[in-house]
Amino acid sequence: MGRAPTSVGSTPDLRGCPLLPTPQFLLRESDVGQNRAQASQRRLAELNPDVEVTVSAEELSEDFLDAFQVVVLTESPLEEQLRVGDICHAKGICFIVADAKGLAGQLFCDFGERFVVDDPAEGDPLCATVQHISQGNPGIVTCARAEGGHGHHFSDGDLVTFSGLEGMTELNGCKPCPVRVLGELEIGDTSAFSPYRSPVPTIPARCRQESLRQALAMPKIPVESSAELQRSRSLHAAFRALHAFREERGRLPRPRAPADAERVLELARSLGAQLGPLDEDVVRAFASVSAGDLCPVASFIGALAAQEALKAITGKLLPLDQWFYFDALECLDMEGAAGLTQEDCEPRGSRYDGQIAVFGANFQEELGRQKYFVVGAGAIGCELLKNFAMMGLAAGPGGDITVTDMDTVADSNLHRQFLFRAADVSKPKAEVAAAAVKRMNPDVKVTAHQNQVGPGTEQLYGDDFFQRLDGVVSAVDTLDARAYLEKRCICSRTPLLDSGTEGARGNVVAMVPPLTEPLGSATSSTDGTFPLCTLRYYPHTIEHTLQWARDEFEGLFQLPAESVNQFLELLPSSGPKRTSSHHTATAQPRRTSSAAWSCRPSCPRTGSASPPRRARRWWRRLGVRLLHASVPRSRGTTWGHGPGTAGLLVLVLGS
Repeated sequence: MGRAPTSVGSTPDLRGCPLLPTPQFLLRESDVGQNRAQASQRRLAELNPDVEVTVSAEELSEDFLDAFQVVVLTESPLEEQLRVGDICHAKGICFIVADAKGLAGQLFCDFGERFVVDDPAEGDPLCATVQHISQGNPGIVTCARAEGGHGHHFSDGDLVTFSGLEGMTELNGCKPCPVRVLGELEIGDTSAFSPYRSPVPTIPARCRQESLRQALAMPKIPVESSAELQRSRSLHAAFRALHAFREERGRLPRPRAPADAERVLELARSLGAQLGPLDEDVVRAFASVSAGDLCPVASFIGALAAQEALKAITGKLLPLDQWFYFDALECLDMEGAAGLTQEDCEPRGSRYDGQIAVFGANFQEELGRQKYFVVGAGAIGCELLKNFAMMGLAAGPGGDITVTDMDTVADSNLHRQFLFRAADVSKPKAEVAAAAVKRMNPDVKVTAHQNQVGPGTEQLYGDDFFQRLDGVVSAVDTLDARAYLEKRCICSRTPLLDSGTEGARGNVVAMVPPLTEPLGSATSSTDGTFPLCTLRYYPHTIEHTLQWARDEFEGLFQLPAESVNQFLELLPSSGPKRTSSHHTATAQPRRTSSAAWSCRPSCPRTGSASPPRRARRWWRRLGVRLLHASVPRSRGTTWGHGPGTAGLLVLVLGS
């Protein structure tokens, strides 16, 4: 398999910086004085060995840019953005600008005038896609299956309706009708309906986007209200004014310097006159902290830019049209931040100077004394721990971060949990993550645990433990775990930050008891799936037991059989005759061929009506062994009638 090339362009070096800028999590203190791209290259390459990461010191000329499909500019002056943007637009190269200044961020996309989106649907579908509906009583609905997945996640008795059907249009918009699940879906009498026709294929969408030079004067900014539009246009003018100020003065505005902020406002008024009235308070606030660097803001804008780059490469989902602005300037109105002076935010020769420029030195000292409990070291947990380390959370006297996760690193974690490497597979997630953030910031104090947080571990995480904390961060993947943490935080009056993702969606909810409302009950996942670590370490419902059994069966019988069948179908017609008898290797010995032929008689064929008898007998024996090994037997109690056996009985009988 070839390696996907990625080039990191020439970037400023770290000379003159006494310590690292706050957001640079790929860099170490030993890298001070080196070029940032060169210092980051090795650690970037470690994230994925299939991606070739190179460093280039070449000028961003037409010939150089012509070799790329996507170009992303960060921290670039406006003059360079315009020049590179013109080249990319003329050559049909997808062009992205991402920038973060203080508490605000900016994103711009130009995918050209003829960009084709093959799959423009946004988000994950909330319903199954119909592949066929039979005419009969009952009618059988066949759902399209994604590769490696299931066609649907319905259960007996679920009420369903239809829309967008081609043929059998009588079902479109029908009253919800119950379904019966027998592999496919049975929906009642369809014999009198018109025949079902295959759906019309998705029509690719074409996007026409303006170049940066054209879009700069009157930007297209997707917003939901006129108030948001005015704020975004004010930020648009403020970013342009910031470029003009830097060109005029050779520097960014000094933190909390009123004269510099007023000059930025004057420039914004002149550059943004055609945008209508500006929110001058927004422009002043932006300018007063624009010299700051905040890791969370950089992470957010960087993640959005990466998502747009994926859209450009894959042609899936509609790209941004064309500007996006984000700000958290409301943080400046909080107690302790509103009254900061220029002296409070002056550089201290610290790695946290970018943060001090926004929130002041006293805030940074308080941040170092925090005690936090992070539950979960998965994808979100890794991001949180990285940001905490870069922010200096628990990096001072008395500070501490406790992170716990029962799971170990698996190969499937490596594509999204960036604190882990291939060498960490099978190691405890919490320990590996703690060691990784310590390398990012040696001053951070992190303690790693491998414990489940629940009633069974209250001797470790009891009232005293929660009451001494300044905050709890929930990065768990079960609603039960989240509900338990919420209850403990309410009792101890400890702030809780809960976050989660599902497909392309995500949410963050904060609770500060007793000032805010409880998080409330969350609905269970509707797709019938369960987190792997729940099935492996904490199966506590009958559904978990059934899913574990199903996964085991597929791994032992279905997947090997499908692999063998695929191999046999790829054999040349002149190869050995396929019969049910035992075969040996072909004339050219290959280990894969020999192993596949020798195991074929004991593997069920794909698509058979039921598992082979041998598999059934093996499955029943496994159930009995599990039953005897797992369930305590008391006197006067027969097997299958004691407490805790229901899940196992369903497993055995369901085989």
